[in-house]
Amino acid sequence: MNRLSGYVLALVLLTASMSLAAVRMPHVFGDHMVLQRRKPVPVWGWASPGERITIALNGQTKTVKTGKDGTWRLRLDPMEAGGPYQMTVAGKSNTVTFSDVLLGEVWVCSGQSNMEWPLVAATNGKEEVRQANYPTIRQLLVKKDLSLTPKDDIAGEWAVCSPATAAQFTAVGYFFARKLQKELNVPVGLVNTSWGGTHSETWTSREALARDSTLRYMVEKLPANTEEVIKSGKERTEALMQTQQGGMPTAAEQRAFPDPGLNTSQWKSMNVPGDWQWSGLPNIDGVVWFRREVLIPEGQSPDSMTLVIGSIDDNDSTFVNGQLVGTKRGMNKREYALPSGLLKTGRNVIAVRVEDTGGAGGIVGAADQLKLVGPNDEIPLAGQWQYRVSEISPWSYKPGPNSYPTQLFNAMLQPLIPYAIQGVIWYQGESNAGRSYQYRRAFPAMIQDWRQRWGEGDFPFLFVQLASFDATGGNSQKGSGWAELREAQTMTLSLPATGMAVTSDIGESHDIHPKNKQDVGLRLAAEAMRVAYDSTGKNAAESRGPMFDKMTVSNGQAVLIFKNAPDGLMTKDRYGYVRGFEVAGADQQFHYAKAEIRGDSVIVRADAVATPVAVRYGWADDNGDVNLYNKAGFPAVPFRTDRWKGITENGRFSGQ
Repeated sequence: MNRLSGYVLALVLLTASMSLAAVRMPHVFGDHMVLQRRKPVPVWGWASPGERITIALNGQTKTVKTGKDGTWRLRLDPMEAGGPYQMTVAGKSNTVTFSDVLLGEVWVCSGQSNMEWPLVAATNGKEEVRQANYPTIRQLLVKKDLSLTPKDDIAGEWAVCSPATAAQFTAVGYFFARKLQKELNVPVGLVNTSWGGTHSETWTSREALARDSTLRYMVEKLPANTEEVIKSGKERTEALMQTQQGGMPTAAEQRAFPDPGLNTSQWKSMNVPGDWQWSGLPNIDGVVWFRREVLIPEGQSPDSMTLVIGSIDDNDSTFVNGQLVGTKRGMNKREYALPSGLLKTGRNVIAVRVEDTGGAGGIVGAADQLKLVGPNDEIPLAGQWQYRVSEISPWSYKPGPNSYPTQLFNAMLQPLIPYAIQGVIWYQGESNAGRSYQYRRAFPAMIQDWRQRWGEGDFPFLFVQLASFDATGGNSQKGSGWAELREAQTMTLSLPATGMAVTSDIGESHDIHPKNKQDVGLRLAAEAMRVAYDSTGKNAAESRGPMFDKMTVSNGQAVLIFKNAPDGLMTKDRYGYVRGFEVAGADQQFHYAKAEIRGDSVIVRADAVATPVAVRYGWADDNGDVNLYNKAGFPAVPFRTDRWKGITENGRFSGQ
């Protein structure tokens, strides 16, 4: 063979080897993963068209041939819990090996920020992390991603639970897994795919929404690509700024924003504290100025005062009467000691330049953490502040997770399917509370969508009912979107193999992220033992709180009968008072009621209501005063006996 012929042959061989695609696996598979026991285990990936792939695990060896598009899939036979094992996936040109593989129980953990909430930030979080030495509990943390079309892979990797890794485990999922492991004595894998502040519709497929006649409109005009979204987002934002404030201010105008003499008659106002995304500035990232006049009355000393500002998302520069008094980065509490003589009796002006680098933005701390504090005086500052947008960041035009439906399903859920799972735990709904009636259809549609796509039948789907939180001061008198959302969640229990953890008693009035995630996880685990692992019915009455069954009225009293209280009802009030009940007559005006427990019944009456027509329990945004339980210690489900008009009946998903 001459030298030229040798070069040609080498080139042919090199080309052939380069055209042979290496075996590749999606990132849901990895070292330290947990595979579902006692079910067929789907395994899939990519290689060259027509290539023979061999998979070996725990004594099983199976082969499959790739299709014309280079994809392949097979199912390993069901296996019992155990490990650690090594799994190999071999093709012609390479072998992929996964080590430290366990077989056990796999649960998807999804929803918004209360599911995303990390263990280290939960109650006693640092100590919990120090003690989190559970090597057979594992988490796959799916990295955040968006897509208008379905993807076939995620970014993320499995982590073994230890004090070095547990800080970023989902807190709810961690406590759930720890309890399951204690009950079942098997490994537990958590697939954490969650994103704070997201709507259920973005976790639902296009096809599922299109199947529902009342939800179909959401996907009829989805954009084709991100470039189209950016273009329309820029046009939309520019139009909003033109409408709200006549365009963007010049640099010279912005320099005058701290000036107490500035004419702000054309500035708009919003309630502070709060996320500006929900107060007239949707999808705006950048810089917004806030101003507030403060009147210090005669006789009140303006010296030695501190300006207290709760959390700011993300950075601030704060001025008082035109003078810079402090600047800080990150969502930390601000306390700026004011120089003597800066404040005056009479009119004063506070101006805060807030820079948001993405997501939520604004002065977002608790209302009682926004104030001027002196040695003997305190002036609250929560309420209406004037605002003006001064800069808009380019990423404002990019789609956010709620800009359009289906995006998180496409990017953060579809690539996980059909990884074998036992079920799902879900904590979401806060972002849907403005259209709770629509959630009655949207939430079940999402659950049925997931089940259909996984193809494992009606796998257990367990969810957390909204905790108590004073979102808008909603109650029976003015209406409550949060109460209506809880009702929609309760109605979803009509689907098979569902369970709900009630958390009204463990919320925080002024924090949408209650830190007690342990009780949430334990209540979900109790429901899992009933729904997923109880074939005998032993736990049927031991994982759910009392649920309203029927009402009768006699002698000016309403008698309420409850299910899920086989040993009777109880209250944790030390004096035996039962709180949270209201009663109304035909005038539909609710009054706080006196309530008395009798076995599995509650007797309700109010002096102002001669003939009760309707009773409500825990019907408010902030319903943390509820205290009815069954003898197993599970809280009663909030409810109403009436079907009078709600305040969210006309709420509709609009995206953006």
